[in-house]
This record gives sequence, structure tokens and C-alpha cells, in this order.
Amino acid sequence: MTKDDGRDTGPMKGTAETLLNRIEFPVLLAGLIIAGGLWGFVELMEMARATAPHGFDTEILLAFRQAGQPGIPIGPPWLEGAVRDITSLGSASVLVLITTAAILYLLLIRRPGTALLVFVAVAGGQVLSSLLKLGIDRPRPELVSHLVNETSLSFPSGHAMLSAVTYLTLGSLAARFLRGRATKVYVLSLAVLVTVLVGVSRIYLGVHWPSDVLAGWCAGFAWAMLCWLAARLLQRRKMVDESE
Repeated sequence: MTKDDGRDTGPMKGTAETLLNRIEFPVLLAGLIIAGGLWGFVELMEMARATAPHGFDTEILLAFRQAGQPGIPIGPPWLEGAVRDITSLGSASVLVLITTAAILYLLLIRRPGTALLVFVAVAGGQVLSSLLKLGIDRPRPELVSHLVNETSLSFPSGHAMLSAVTYLTLGSLAARFLRGRATKVYVLSLAVLVTVLVGVSRIYLGVHWPSDVLAGWCAGFAWAMLCWLAARLLQRRKMVDESE
């Protein structure tokens, strides 16, 4: 009769340990961001489909206006112009210009595979954003005056989503070629900061509900991380070579 000491030495334990050891922290973090982004987007989508705006949306939107004057934003007179400049960083024309410049640079240094990945990530994000807007069909808020003219649908915020897709994709790409952890963190933090500022500017200008912007961030971060994982997988399989 053998004594059972409670230790599991079977093959399943060895397989699990091997799998956990092979999962790198950046991959795990990307997976968590994707899962969190999808969960957040679904929750916000239910809010967007409600017949009446959520109190969360109305309170934050009115917080960016002077009390009792929904047509006048808070802050000094110059702030409105500055916010318009910031929101342009998430406009289609600026993002197309930045993406085109990055793709041409990658082609010049003979990295066509990476250039294609950037194109697919940004163009795919644009298509996904348009499809989501049509699927949800949420009108823009009328609670406050719009400080810029917009004609498209409201949910999710295209500026917030495409800023996340473009700047995070390019930021993660640039971080791969930089040396030093501090430099990598700086570049990625800058990409996140620009994305956040663009999203907040949409609320300040009154053209999006806060839930629109949050949903844009959720979808944009999830899509950018999904594209990053796909690029990493292709590189591991030598389908895209970093030294091409």
C-alpha cells in the first residue's frame, strides 16, 4: 500500500506549468486589455441603447458647461480653441496623414510586412468604427450646444476609437525599435495621453456623450492589442520578419 503525500506529479500539472511559463507578461497584459475592453464596450452599448440618457452621461456633459448656461463651456476663452486643436489630432485627415507617413517610412526602410500590418490595423479600425456606429445608431447629444459641426452618429466616438488604434499601434511599433525601458514607457505613455486628451475634447465640445468616448476607448484599445498580438504571432512564425 503506497502513501499519498498529496503532491500532484501527473502530466497535467507539468503541461499547465509549461504553458504558464511560456506566456510572457506583455501577452498576458494584452489579453487582459482585450477582455476588459470587450466587456466594457458591451456594458456601455446597453447604456447607449436606452431610450433616455443615463445620469452618468448628463452629469459629466453638464460639468463641462457653466452652471445654467449649456451653450458656454467652462474655462478661459482661449481653452475652447485649444480643445479644438487637440480634437483635430483624432480627425480622419490627421490620422490618415500620420498613418501614411509611417507606412511610407516603413516601406523606405524595407519593412513591407510591418507596413501592411499598420495599414490593416488602422484601416480595419476605421471599418469597425463605422459598422459599430451603424449598428447602434445613437444620435449625438442635444443636452448642450455643439462647439464643432458633426453629422455622423454618436456611438462609439470615432475620434476616441481611431486615436487609440492609430497612436497605440504606432507607439507599440516604435517602442520595439527603442532601447531602454524608460524610453519605451515614455513613448507608450505619450500615445495613451494623446488618446485620452482627444476623447476628453469630444466631451468638452459637446459632440459626444461620455459613454460614447469610453466605448471608443474600449473598442480602440481592444482592437489595437488584438492587432499587436496578431503581429507578434506572425513574427514568431517568420511570416513577418523584423529584419526585412
